[in-house]
Amino acid sequence: MTVEYIRYRIAAEQQPAFLEAIRQANHMLAAAPDCLRYQLAHCEEDVELFIWRIEWTSVERHLQGFRKSADFGAFFQLVKPFYASIEEMNHYAVVA
Repeated sequence: MTVEYIRYRIAAEQQPAFLEAIRQANHMLAAAPDCLRYQLAHCEEDVELFIWRIEWTSVERHLQGFRKSADFGAFFQLVKPFYASIEEMNHYAVVA
C-alpha cells in the first residue's frame, strides 16, 4: 500500500468550487479498484490549506492503472482547475 498526499492552498472564494470538485472526484475514486481509501482534511490553523489523502494498492497500480484508465480523463477535468494550487503531491510508504 502507498499513501498519496496532495496538499493544496485554496483561497476562500475558491473553496466552495474546490470542495464540490473533490466531492465529485471522490465518487470516481470510490469506483477505482486500486483506491483503498480517501479523505480530505482542512487545516484548522491555516484555513487555506487542505490535504487530500488517498490510499492506493501501490504506486505502480496508481500510476499505471488509475492514471491510464478511461476514467482518469473525467477525474482530471474535475481537479484540473486547482492544479496550480498544489503545494505538494507525493506518494509515501507507511513505516509505523
